[in-house]
Order: sequence, then C-alpha cells, then structure tokens
Amino acid sequence: MRPFIHINCAMSADGKLAGSDRKQVRISSSEDKTRVKGLRMEYDAILVGVGTIIADDPHLTVKGRSFEENQIRIVLDPKGRTPKDALVVNDAARTIIVTSSECTETWDNADVIRSGKNIDLVDVMNRLYETGIGSILVEGGGETISSFFRLGLVDKYTVFVGNLIIGGRLSPTPVDGDGWVREEGITLKFESCEKLGDGALLTYSSE
Repeated sequence: MRPFIHINCAMSADGKLAGSDRKQVRISSSEDKTRVKGLRMEYDAILVGVGTIIADDPHLTVKGRSFEENQIRIVLDPKGRTPKDALVVNDAARTIIVTSSECTETWDNADVIRSGKNIDLVDVMNRLYETGIGSILVEGGGETISSFFRLGLVDKYTVFVGNLIIGGRLSPTPVDGDGWVREEGITLKFESCEKLGDGALLTYSSE
C-alpha cells in the first residue's frame, strides 16, 4: 500500500515552471493561491524535491496554523543538499528528509529516511504509508514530478495554466529531468477545466 498521490503545480501558457535560472516566477492568480492554501489542508503531507528548496526556500506550511495543524513536510534530497538553515527545517511543522542510503547528512529539526542508492521512491512511499501518511500533495519541481509519473505513482494531477509566456529551451517544465519517452505517452483522464482569474485550472486523474 502507498499514499494517495496528488501532483499540483502552476505553469506558464508556454508550459514552463520557472525561468532558465530556475528561480520562482509568479504564475498563479490570487484565486489559485487561495485554492492551493485550502488544498494543502486536505493532505497529510506536502512533498517537494531539493531543487525547489534550494531555488525558492519555501516554508511548505499554511500561514497561521500551528505545528500540530500543519501538514508534514517531505523533501526528496538524495545527496543531503538541504541547507541547515532552510525554512523547511524550521520548527513550524514536522519535516522528513529522504536521502539515498549512501548519504550521512542529518538536520536538527528533521527526521531522515534513507532508501536506495538514488532513492527508491516506491519503497519510500510504502514506508511513509506505514507511518500513517495516507495522502501526499506533490508540489514540484519538474524532476520530482517526472519521477512520480515515470513510476506510475500519480493518482491525481492538477495544473494551473497562467497568462504569461516565460520562454527558453532550458526553462523547467512540469515533467522535467533526464529525457525519457513512453511510446504512447502517459494517458490521463480529463476531469475538468475551471477559470481562475487570468488562468485556468486543469484537473486529471490516472486511468
């Protein structure tokens, strides 16, 4: 058994998550930001890759909520690159950092799971489920999202499409990372399209 996995992200009208420098760009409308705040409260944990931590230094919490109320924060970090002073390892919520089995890094305010030479994501999901984490909201970045799709671990996918063009062949996309090709792609079931401010929210589920 594993947790229910919901991937949520925002991309530009030309399919980019950020600029070529990988720094965060405001894509979501105010309406979408409100939606995401409520969405986070529905899940047991929020997960991102270490690239998101290094580029954006997010809290991964809901403003105004206590330690007990905030969702568990999970960071996929094979080599232990999460800075010791990153906001994700403050005392606002519980944090789990997932590293490879070869990494020896520790953090004062975080539990550590070590799994596989390059992180065995299926094993990690099973272990998280065994600890009582039944649902995870994955918020990026592109390489992390790619890993979940590649292994068939995605149950729901929502993407807000904003009204700006970012451009750049090196700019990250929602499903990023090393090139990989499925002969016929990964087919999702379209559920809905909703206008949110100057953009649109697309919702898909796994078939």
